[in-house]
Amino acid sequence: MGKQVPVLTIDGPSGSGKGTISRLVAVRLGWHYLDSGALYRAVGLAAAWSEVDLSDAEAVAACARRTEIEFRTGEGGAEPHVIVNGKDATHQLRMETAGAAASAIAAHPPVRDALLDLQRSFRRSPGLVADGRDMGTVIFPDAAYKVFLTASARERAERRHKQLKDKGVSVTLDGLLREILARDARDAERAVAPLRPAEDAVHIDTTGLSIETVVARVLALVNP
Repeated sequence: MGKQVPVLTIDGPSGSGKGTISRLVAVRLGWHYLDSGALYRAVGLAAAWSEVDLSDAEAVAACARRTEIEFRTGEGGAEPHVIVNGKDATHQLRMETAGAAASAIAAHPPVRDALLDLQRSFRRSPGLVADGRDMGTVIFPDAAYKVFLTASARERAERRHKQLKDKGVSVTLDGLLREILARDARDAERAVAPLRPAEDAVHIDTTGLSIETVVARVLALVNP
């Protein structure tokens, strides 16, 4: 029955807008939502709490299997709270250090294997919007609808800078730009599930576009 449930995958690099777009589209469609990046961030955080070496693939995979992760959905497309091993880790997961840890452990095949079934378990009726980097290529290759969002590195850095500044986090734009470019390179060059669009994905460049414009374009794919 699971594979009969429709899935919309929205992949793309950091700062392309996939999280915001995915949450809003899920609300409009009345579908479930999966933030795969949050799962990797949560495992990275749990590993740090347990003082696990992030370069030790098997140890991180073992941590992934024992980590309990719960999403508490926000109202109207708001960012959900993420509970990691009983603790509300939402704020910590937003930090750049959590993103860097997620990118590092995502390169480990044993970690990806440990989280594969968990991600696929989110596929429930009436449908699922899945946001990440390999949703359309690895996790849900049979998805009925696939989108790949992009934006210029500069715009992605500016978006992230504004987002963190609004949350009271002090960062520099140039520093964020360097981190985004470095993360893009890591994600694209890793041997396992590199960041790339699915062959049948619809590409949308969000540079200069409003959130509502992008949402409308994605919804038009599901409900033409």
